Amino acid sequence: MLVFAQDARREDQLNPLQAIYRGERANPAALAQVFSDALDRKSLASARLGISALSRIDRRKLSAERQISYDVFAREKRLQVEFLQPDVRALTAVRPLTHFGGLHVEFPSIIAHGGALPYKTEADYRAALALARAFPPILDQAVLRFREGLKSGVVDSKLTVTNMIGQIDALLAQKPEESPFTSPIRAFPKSVTPAARTQLTAAFGSAVRIEIYPAYRRLRSFLHDEYLPAARADVGVSAMKGGSGLYRRLIRYNTSLQMDPDEIHRLGLSEVARIQSEMDTVRVELGFTGSLAAFFNNIRTDPRYHPKTREELSSGFAKIATEVDKQIPQYFSRVPKTKLEIQPYPAYREKYEAGGSYNQGSADGSRPGVFFYNSYDLPSRFLTGMATLYLHEGIPGHHFQISLAQEDSTLPEFQRYGGNTAFVEGWALYAETLGYSMGLYKDPLQHWGTLDDEMLRAMRLVVDTGLHTKGWSRDKAIDYMLANSGMGRTDATAEVERYIAWPGQALSYKLGALTIQRLRKKAETALGPKFDIRAFHAQVLGSGALPLPILEAKIDRWISGVL
Repeated sequence: MLVFAQDARREDQLNPLQAIYRGERANPAALAQVFSDALDRKSLASARLGISALSRIDRRKLSAERQISYDVFAREKRLQVEFLQPDVRALTAVRPLTHFGGLHVEFPSIIAHGGALPYKTEADYRAALALARAFPPILDQAVLRFREGLKSGVVDSKLTVTNMIGQIDALLAQKPEESPFTSPIRAFPKSVTPAARTQLTAAFGSAVRIEIYPAYRRLRSFLHDEYLPAARADVGVSAMKGGSGLYRRLIRYNTSLQMDPDEIHRLGLSEVARIQSEMDTVRVELGFTGSLAAFFNNIRTDPRYHPKTREELSSGFAKIATEVDKQIPQYFSRVPKTKLEIQPYPAYREKYEAGGSYNQGSADGSRPGVFFYNSYDLPSRFLTGMATLYLHEGIPGHHFQISLAQEDSTLPEFQRYGGNTAFVEGWALYAETLGYSMGLYKDPLQHWGTLDDEMLRAMRLVVDTGLHTKGWSRDKAIDYMLANSGMGRTDATAEVERYIAWPGQALSYKLGALTIQRLRKKAETALGPKFDIRAFHAQVLGSGALPLPILEAKIDRWISGVL
């Protein structure tokens, strides 16, 4: 549809990071506008144009697939307008960076060799250099945004600020010639001539020493000297001016559901109790005669549950990947052409990252997706959770869902590359449950691992709402997670500090997975012997990452069509 295409062209100019992740060239001038008021005004105008254009289309005359696109587009643009209103921006724009997902950490991974940018030709290197030089103004604009918050009294938590300072210190501790920003010039392809190598080496080195590192130092000084003393001691967003209302908006934004925080909290408590009952059964199977709480401590401290070397993690994930690949044809009629690589986090990131994550490949399949696993503090890592982590972050979790969507050129760009968090994370958590029928959890240790990971997602419902609506402290949240699971303190701490920095996002996993599981049960019950798991998965994944109410309407139509 012309409306979608026109909107995509506007958004390409306004969201250069999205273009980068799609494997396309980004405009350095557009990148330099990140965190600017001018960019926000352009984004708001663009969203309003999209809504106006859509209102002139008769939805009833569209095909079923385009009706889905219509509904998704309408919701997306309404949310965009809502979050660009002055009252919401006053609570969000003035906190441009956090230690979880901040551009000060994300951009080095983008520019680094092996990141989101191609480094095949001299032109690729020069394009990356232009982006690198556009980055320092972004950090300076972030400081201006933080200053606005200081004036209005809307500030982040001391914990988040302290963690950001630690991240910056870790990056600046690397010599410029060893930083991720200069990693491309340490791995030139043969296509780059010796003369060009000399010139590019000097240019990249100069950009890091004279432009990029000084910008990080300015940001670090501001955060430490001015912002940290004014930051709030309480970690919950409800302790922030206007935070309670913002949290409710964030629930709806992240989950696509209209749910009350208390309702979510109660659901989380119920899920925690259910999973603990299953855990107790596995505890008995493993021959442990003590209490479940005692077994949690045993799991944390017994060396046989933890990797001894980084190689043990590397080879273990490779073995799991081979076993999963054998069974994929039983569950999926379509698989992505984009390949998946398995890598540990870079050293400068690992301390502040979760147990694993996924970086998407390019839409044309030329750049692979990457499943990152964390090998920091090996005694805190678990061998028991490896299968479920791979299913979630890799295949058939994030890698399948994201790759299949962006490879489907019949979808509008906002369905190929965007999407609702509850669908994206809900699918990945649902993918973990496929490990049961794949036989990956027949081993009680792996069964324990998937229950422990499911427990993590259930506890998120309790802890996120506890932190942001019930006045829970960081330590209370960590203690709750340690008391109700076998996760280590390092992981529990990283998880809680993530929820503090990113309110509402952690709710999306369990709420999304429960919705997809419920829809599968609905289809199985309605269709009986006509139910085909491959067809169900094709329906779920065939339209991009849909808001959950729109996904349910689609599955209902599919069920009716099969009957």
